[in-house]
Amino acid sequence: MRKVIACEWTSLDGVVQSPAYRDEDPSGGFRHGGWHPRYFDAASMKWVVANVTQAGGFLLGRRTYDTFAAHWPNASAEEQQLARPLNSLPKYVASRTLKEPLAWQNSSLLQGDIAEAVAALKREAGADLLTIGSTELLHALMAHDLVDEFRFMIDPLILGGGKRFFRDDGRLAALRLVASEVTSTGAILATYAREAR
Repeated sequence: MRKVIACEWTSLDGVVQSPAYRDEDPSGGFRHGGWHPRYFDAASMKWVVANVTQAGGFLLGRRTYDTFAAHWPNASAEEQQLARPLNSLPKYVASRTLKEPLAWQNSSLLQGDIAEAVAALKREAGADLLTIGSTELLHALMAHDLVDEFRFMIDPLILGGGKRFFRDDGRLAALRLVASEVTSTGAILATYAREAR
């Protein structure tokens, strides 16, 4: 059985909103868009490339799919290490509004109940499924205990507000640290696995 792995960029206070671009997601009056890129270094880029190239496919929410589909098919020559797997591997998209066929190559909509569809994908042979961003989708999967591993790049800053990865929902989830590394920018690359349920 393959795993579902969540890969996220987060601030020290758990905010994941609008990491890459200033105007990526200003909802709720969020004013700190684009907070993440200055924390990249060679180690974190190697980590990102490894996560993407080792995946067997990607689980994406509609907003992340729209952002990626607009960028990665036209990626620059310098971005091809990431673009190649993102463009070529299967992408499974959770959306109530998109209709097939999806424009980005090798993309398909998850059909029916999302939890059941992802559970079926986990039972298939192949490499693990990686979810990038897509926090609404991940919240739905976590509610059904379908996320097996969390990989965070935790940046050394406090944003003081914005959309957080973990919700205040009262759910207890024990994790085990699998790997960690501190980058030259002070960011922490941490992998946590779910403890046996």
